[in-house]
Amino acid sequence: MNNNPTNQDSLRAAAEAKIAHAHMPKQMPRPADKLLHELRVHQIELEMQNETLRQSQVELEKSRDRYVDFYDFAPVGYITLNHNGIIDVINLTGAALLGVERNKLPYHRFASYVAVEDRDRWYHFFLEALKRVDTVTCELSLRHEAGEHLFVRLDCLRKSHEDQEPMVSIVMTDISENKRTQDALFEQEEFFRMITENVEDFIAVLDLEGIRLYNNPSYGRFFGDTEALKGTDSFAEIHPDDRERIRQLFKDTVESGVGHRAEFKFVLANGDVRHMESCGALMRNSQGEARSVVVVSHDITARKQTEDETYKLAFFDPLTGLPNRRLLNDRLSQTMAASKRSGRYGALMFLDLDNFKPLNDKHGHGVGDLLLIEVAHRISSCVREMDTVARFGGDEFLVMLGELEADKTESTAQAGIVAEKIRIILAEPYLLTIQHKDKSKYTIEHHCTSSIGVVLFINHEASMDDILRWADLTMYQAKEDGRNLIRFFEPSD
Repeated sequence: MNNNPTNQDSLRAAAEAKIAHAHMPKQMPRPADKLLHELRVHQIELEMQNETLRQSQVELEKSRDRYVDFYDFAPVGYITLNHNGIIDVINLTGAALLGVERNKLPYHRFASYVAVEDRDRWYHFFLEALKRVDTVTCELSLRHEAGEHLFVRLDCLRKSHEDQEPMVSIVMTDISENKRTQDALFEQEEFFRMITENVEDFIAVLDLEGIRLYNNPSYGRFFGDTEALKGTDSFAEIHPDDRERIRQLFKDTVESGVGHRAEFKFVLANGDVRHMESCGALMRNSQGEARSVVVVSHDITARKQTEDETYKLAFFDPLTGLPNRRLLNDRLSQTMAASKRSGRYGALMFLDLDNFKPLNDKHGHGVGDLLLIEVAHRISSCVREMDTVARFGGDEFLVMLGELEADKTESTAQAGIVAEKIRIILAEPYLLTIQHKDKSKYTIEHHCTSSIGVVLFINHEASMDDILRWADLTMYQAKEDGRNLIRFFEPSD
């Protein structure tokens, strides 16, 4: 039979015409011809049906290939287990996750690929999956053939058919990377938790308004129960003198993202004041939005006390608490600079006690110290807060007056009034209480006067050394003139 395309097309056309009754012969053909024609038409019809079947088969095979590709190369493993937990079917991804060739996996127990430490949990979970009608999920570790451990999530669903034992279909997803990330995050959180809960520093997490979200256990030393701090205002306990400054620094940190280091006073419920040093850091979320502020603080009260003590040792007389010679020089320099700006006079007085040595010789230095302390109090009561009273050494004291008048005569009169007031009060009797080693006490009365030399200065007409030297010389002049006197320095022409 000639099956070339031209012949087939004509026969196909004839067959279609016959079916549609579109071709009607003018003469009845002979029976043999008619039969032959009908056979040819039938053949073409069969070929057309075969063609349709072949096309359907091709599409079916394509669909099957797509399904096989999707099944085998899906990003997750597909496994079917029978009711005994034996692998019935598994895709290529599932085999790769187990690290075994697929053809070696059927008829093997899935449990043999589960890490030993998770097998009991797997058995209980599988029995539960056989009972449930909904999807159940668990996470466990697989023992890879290469010796590595793989963390997977199993989503299991029971499937049952009449007269057959149930089976379990499993979708197995590799969560190893997520597990490692979670473990790393957990370790990091544990690490920082150990730090925050065991350091001496005070660590607080605040919202963007300064409301407390978290305080580490160190805050228990101040507040007791740290849980009670949640939701409270972190600025409430800051000393009123520092509160607005710290609030503004906090606001600047939130707006700029730049932390600021600051010192402030912290007032406890019992009224105690602690000195704190803090630094804040802005925390952002994954989108870069401001989320909270972490503040790390140190209690620097002991350090501040040490600094104060060091400062006092460096600049104050330990016996009387008055400024020493070093601090006096600094204040004299400042007063001279102020005199230059204002055009007003200042004055420096040099005082020496007239009857001090006999007291020490008779009763000892301890009693002499009591006298010096009382002298310091009396002198300080005669001057303004802006003035300076200093102990120069031994029984010598200095008084510096600033911002007198622009006129020298008026300034001299003012300085003379203060000096006379000091001379009079220092000449009053001293009642000194003496305590013996047996703790018995008795009081003595002592009389002591002072000799005072006064120098006026303005601008920088003289140096500090000259002013001190002139005051010292003038004080000795008062002693030579009979003591208990005031003398003013008169420059020689």
